[in-house]
Amino acid sequence: MGESLSTRAHRWAFNLFPAYRGTGARITHIAADWREVRVSLPLSWRTRNYVGTIFGGSMYGAVDPIYMIMLIKNLGPDYVVWDKAAAIRFKKPGRSTLHARFSLDEAELGAIRQALAEAPVVDREYVVELVDEVGIVHATIDKTVHIRRADRRRAPAV
Repeated sequence: MGESLSTRAHRWAFNLFPAYRGTGARITHIAADWREVRVSLPLSWRTRNYVGTIFGGSMYGAVDPIYMIMLIKNLGPDYVVWDKAAAIRFKKPGRSTLHARFSLDEAELGAIRQALAEAPVVDREYVVELVDEVGIVHATIDKTVHIRRADRRRAPAV
């Protein structure tokens, strides 16, 4: 699915946001329904580490917030979504631009809603791969996202 004017504006804003911009990564595509996001992480002076490959912190930072934001946009204000845990496995040094693709489908969103109809909270795990131009995996990131129904009667945290 293509980008909408809204998701294009979100992409531009996201890429200008200092915390994300500092990773050296760029969001290259956000589908109009927020069900697909693509990220690019080039090897540059900003992302290069001491030994000349992509810094591991840039690899993780490039993918860190994406699933959480996608779920917030798709589930809406009746749900609270937070990143809970992550693990990264480096497989090969990044010596060229790396890419990641994030996707959610209706079955996953339905499974989350169904699980939350039966339990107060649910943790979902997602796997993201950073791959080069020919599809070789350089890092695998496991993300755990915590989701619960929003309780509007609940007192705000102080």
